[in-house]
Amino acid sequence: MRLPHLRPDELNREQHHLYETINQGPRRVAHPGVVSPVGLVDPAGRLQGPFNAMLFQPAIGMALQELGKVLRFSGTLPARAREIAILIVAASEQSDFQWAAHAAIGAHLGLSAAELNALARAETIEFTDPAEQAVARAVCLLVTTGDLTDDEYATARTTLGEAALVELSTLVGLYRLLAMQMRVFRVPGPPGPWASYGDDARCS
Repeated sequence: MRLPHLRPDELNREQHHLYETINQGPRRVAHPGVVSPVGLVDPAGRLQGPFNAMLFQPAIGMALQELGKVLRFSGTLPARAREIAILIVAASEQSDFQWAAHAAIGAHLGLSAAELNALARAETIEFTDPAEQAVARAVCLLVTTGDLTDDEYATARTTLGEAALVELSTLVGLYRLLAMQMRVFRVPGPPGPWASYGDDARCS
């Protein structure tokens, strides 16, 4: 890691407030029963993943974590569709920590090993749920082109609605930002599935 991995006893007042907001909020109790190779904190109580970096700029960190909390726990996208979107971003960015955290949640929500493998490889999947299919297609387009054509937008809007598209585009932007920060600050995570095949995971 390029940033010091801060212990709770090293935090100033602002940092400690942010730490408590993250560590004692809904993330701690989300998805009971999930078996994940990564956690919110390590055995020393240090925040893991994207959260340690937030402590170095608490005002920005507070805003980021709040946006993430709203998207994950107060959003209108179905839970599986939301995780499909995050996993497509994680594969596109080859974000090891992001993939490890959300593949575990996705599996807990019923995504099969074959579906997770296809998402990791950016292969086309035909989801039976229309919302999941619309989300997967829209996010693949967003991570490859950064845009939706008029026809693509109309197709997504018909299935998801305008409010959900605002939510979805925000979700994609946030998780790409977090993946970029974890890459810049060399945040470790279990090697993603792409480590075994060496391909760039890019939606087509």
